[in-house]
Amino acid sequence: MTATNPIDALIAEKGVLLADGATGTNLFAMGLEAGEAPELLNETSPETIATLHQNFVDAGADIILTNSFGGTRHRLKLHHAQDRVGELNKRAAEIARSVADKAGRKVIVAGSIGPTGELLMPLGAMTYEDAVDAFAEQIEGLKAGGAEVAWIETMSAPDEIRAAAEAAIRVGLPYTYTGSFDTAGRTMMGLLPKDIHSVADGLSQTPLGVGANCGVGAADILASLLDMTDAKPEATVIVKGNCGIPEFRGSEIHYSGTPELMADYVRLAVDAGAKIVGGCCGTSFAHLAAMRKALDGHTKSVRPTVETIVERIGPMRNKIASAGSAEAGEGRRERRRSRA
Repeated sequence: MTATNPIDALIAEKGVLLADGATGTNLFAMGLEAGEAPELLNETSPETIATLHQNFVDAGADIILTNSFGGTRHRLKLHHAQDRVGELNKRAAEIARSVADKAGRKVIVAGSIGPTGELLMPLGAMTYEDAVDAFAEQIEGLKAGGAEVAWIETMSAPDEIRAAAEAAIRVGLPYTYTGSFDTAGRTMMGLLPKDIHSVADGLSQTPLGVGANCGVGAADILASLLDMTDAKPEATVIVKGNCGIPEFRGSEIHYSGTPELMADYVRLAVDAGAKIVGGCCGTSFAHLAAMRKALDGHTKSVRPTVETIVERIGPMRNKIASAGSAEAGEGRRERRRSRA
């Protein structure tokens, strides 16, 4: 089955798309308690989830992500809900779909799919086939509820990304995927930004977009973006960075990014070649509104260097270049894209 491509159609119309902001951060601000499963709110408090989506649409989002990040059986079993995968994911998509359909403009509903939390063999007990089945179960629910794209995100292991992509193909949804480059410029399982494009090589359908989300801060993810667009300039690259740097204040996490910082992050992301820009942890509705204004008022300019990013956004937390290999030192000198 060949899936339709809503992302390319909207990019052709608008040039660069704005994805939404944080789900968890904003739900905590709206009353979610620590330890609760956000996915259960799709049934117990659907009006809260609808408000979340509506606020992002009102702020200018072109893409909204369903409240289903932990929607596989493996994550839901932590809340004794592993037998409710289909209904919870379907409801997540239905709520987002209801908001998108009344927006008065095209808003893409993307089904959020996070990692299972399990390690694949040989590091863990889960087989590749089991991972595909678990993701397919989730994606079936998302598709039934009206999701247009399987949005595979915050991934670390290439095999798990590939399993989720294969599941999307099986179900008949187009897909995107993003890694979280949060460990010395790599994902926790060692994937480099420049290698993100090849993860789905050989599958029967290619992704609509690939990129990075979450991580350790806006400056770091922009440096990863430079590597991704340098490796494949023609690709549709997604960047959905955290709102500044997370800081503990007592027992609570706060993010340092202001709306002004996130607006400049958008400008730099566009200049660096991103086609889809959004926010991850800490990104509020006010941040997203500032990002929308920045995107609408910006004309793509000179490709930034890492030095430019650090000067405008602030220091990076990862200390090793994303091209973290034996050749990294020379590569940094040649391309001036090191992680300071």
